[in-house]
Amino acid sequence: MPAAAPPPRLEEVADRVHAYVQPDGTWCLNNAGFLVGPEAVTVIDTAATEARALALRAAIASVTPLPARTVVNTHFHGDHTYGNGVFAGEAVFVAHENCAAEMAEQGLLLTHVWPDVEWGDIRPVPPSITFADRLPLHVGDTAVELIHHGPAHTTGDAVAWLPEQRVLFAGDLIFNGGTPFVLMGSIAGSLAALAELRALRPERIVPGHGPVCGPDVLDWTEGYLRWLQELARDGIAAGLPPLAVARETDLGPYREWTDPERLVGNLHRAYSEARGEPLGAPVEFLAAMLEMAEYNNGQIPTCMA
Repeated sequence: MPAAAPPPRLEEVADRVHAYVQPDGTWCLNNAGFLVGPEAVTVIDTAATEARALALRAAIASVTPLPARTVVNTHFHGDHTYGNGVFAGEAVFVAHENCAAEMAEQGLLLTHVWPDVEWGDIRPVPPSITFADRLPLHVGDTAVELIHHGPAHTTGDAVAWLPEQRVLFAGDLIFNGGTPFVLMGSIAGSLAALAELRALRPERIVPGHGPVCGPDVLDWTEGYLRWLQELARDGIAAGLPPLAVARETDLGPYREWTDPERLVGNLHRAYSEARGEPLGAPVEFLAAMLEMAEYNNGQIPTCMA
């Protein structure tokens, strides 16, 4: 792992429920988690590189000698799935049905965006169990509900909700301290998902990136997404493309969030929806990434994976 990235840390968010937090939560530095049952471990997401996935497995072994028999992927992005191969010999993989299709379509896309990262021996391992809307799991006496809320961060997101513990593993529906990223999903869909997450009344949220937090993060995320919609409406009315709008925009209360260049990609999604295109309709990823690099002083965003 690059020396510039702080070491991962474990945080027990409920009895036998652990968050695996990878600071600083920027590009490809995702969070994962695991639940310890009486006979086996259920893992929620893996990591971007072989080394980081091996570190996650070692962190699990520091808590329990039990094997990881189930891996839940909250969505297809490589920072949450490329490490699946480290667990492939012992675990079954569970994800939303759209996640399976997206994994097959995207492959190892991130290795082309950041070719200098030491990815190691990674390979896509698709889910062997998929679901459409909800899937109940039991880890010993701990009930887990896997819930798909429609297009949001991607079209195949799943959150893991522990109703008795009131703990939510939100995947990338939530970036705590980082700029949300909806280029491959939907702004309107994300807002609908946030309303449904709020109705669950979670007390502790493990975001896809950033520190474990409380439900106030839902309000901050909603505010940003509604702000995007306003920017898009104004930009279209002025005849300006997303990059031009981003360059003219004062980030205001979101100035301190990491990865501000995501504004450009998010505006591409906002423009798509403002034009009436279907939620989650494809938007050219690499073209948007190049414009994000233009916004970022001509540099592809840094990935410390």
